[in-house]
Amino acid sequence: MDGSFSACRIHQRDGRIAPSIERLSVSDLTPGQVLIRVAYSGINYKDALAATGRGRILRRFPLVGGIDLAGRVEESSAPLYRPGDAVLVTGCGLSETLDGGYAEYARVPAEAVVPMPAGLSAASSMALGTAGFAAARAIMRMEANGQSPALGPVVVTGATGGVGSLAIDMLAAKGYEVVALTGKPEAEAYLRQLGAKHLLLRGELRLGTQPLESASWGGAIDNLGGEILSWLIRTTHDLGNVASVGLAASADLSLNVMPLILRGVSLLGVNSTSCPRNLRLAVWARLASDLKPQHLDQIVTRQLALAELPSAFEGYLRGSVVGRTLVRIGDAG
Repeated sequence: MDGSFSACRIHQRDGRIAPSIERLSVSDLTPGQVLIRVAYSGINYKDALAATGRGRILRRFPLVGGIDLAGRVEESSAPLYRPGDAVLVTGCGLSETLDGGYAEYARVPAEAVVPMPAGLSAASSMALGTAGFAAARAIMRMEANGQSPALGPVVVTGATGGVGSLAIDMLAAKGYEVVALTGKPEAEAYLRQLGAKHLLLRGELRLGTQPLESASWGGAIDNLGGEILSWLIRTTHDLGNVASVGLAASADLSLNVMPLILRGVSLLGVNSTSCPRNLRLAVWARLASDLKPQHLDQIVTRQLALAELPSAFEGYLRGSVVGRTLVRIGDAG
């Protein structure tokens, strides 16, 4: 592939980290066996941390941002992939040590590439992206540990975010009674449309200070961390599961072992970046079948062009973005 193309690249200059749109060539990209013509990407909370420097995400500078991408293979030295194949990549070091998906072309290691599952397109797979992968991975871990609708309601925190919105949709479709915990009372209609049966307003919670609080939940998917995560563990029924997906509120966790010992509550960590390949394929197979959200068109609340990216990240750090943002990168045919 000859010529230059557009990319949103993250630089560190004079101690300041910021993204900019610039022209690159394939020789500028980090090494990999598969060159992909990118059609779509998305914005995750991690992308906002990386692009603004609010989180220590990038291990080297400069790098093309974007932890997700979907498109078609342009060139490949790996026998598994041929030009024209529809593929996607999420995590796997993108926008950490490797150039990511915010460019018209991306070059990635072959083991990071996932063939596009039947039933998904470049656009719908990026409407899901890492957020959908994390939500599905959380549900799969909970299921493997005995979670079922019979255990009681499941709380989803950060409910209007990408992971939260997708998790609500997936859980409701599987027959769970979903409780959405949010700081946005104005989003009630949106959350109920996705399948939430009840709303909890973050500002009205009484978290308590007891080692065990009254048990109310069969389980939870938490995007916040900190005192909310501690409260969820202390208020979950016997044998319930709490999946920890994010740290939008705090990376700290203050906890005693009593919920774990006396109620058998399980705290499950969810890593969406460096899963083994067989597990990654299994998660995407579920996302294309029984865990495919029923309200994906409503969860995608805006679409942006590549050129609009540099100004798009601050809203995620303020918590003002609802749902998922789809980023149109190019035309992959």
